[in-house]
Amino acid sequence: MWGSTRGTPPRPRRVPRGQAPTRSAAIALALAIALGGACDDGSYRDIGGDIKVLTTRSDALVPRAIERLREHGRRALPQIEVALHTASDNGRRNLVAALGAIADSEAIPILRHLAVYDLDADVRQESEALLTKWRSGPHAFAASAALERITERRARGEVPVPIRP
Repeated sequence: MWGSTRGTPPRPRRVPRGQAPTRSAAIALALAIALGGACDDGSYRDIGGDIKVLTTRSDALVPRAIERLREHGRRALPQIEVALHTASDNGRRNLVAALGAIADSEAIPILRHLAVYDLDADVRQESEALLTKWRSGPHAFAASAALERITERRARGEVPVPIRP
């Protein structure tokens, strides 16, 4: 039953002295490395809090929230992009200002989309103005290509289309 004919459990295999702690330490180290990326440092919540300020307020807290998002840099872009879908016109203008403060080339496709399809004319203008500003900076090639795409789409008659329930 237990792997022997006498019905007794098998003897545990002997591990030479000093080998087991090394193996255990190696396993513990591998787990720590594997789980290290999964640990939350709180930045996701901080970014979300700053985005909430930008989408719901228009007071003195807005510039401070934009500055904190700038400090988070590229890590804030996915949450900003999601917030743009449901934010008010003023909230979207604040979020575009945050994209400008972050000044990362990963924001260019977001700005290009807003410049063509956003329902608010101010958001469209601010997005295009930001791309125009970036055309003379470190993101010149990508910003210029985005501005060309905006011109092409407008020439084809692509415009914002309001969706009414």
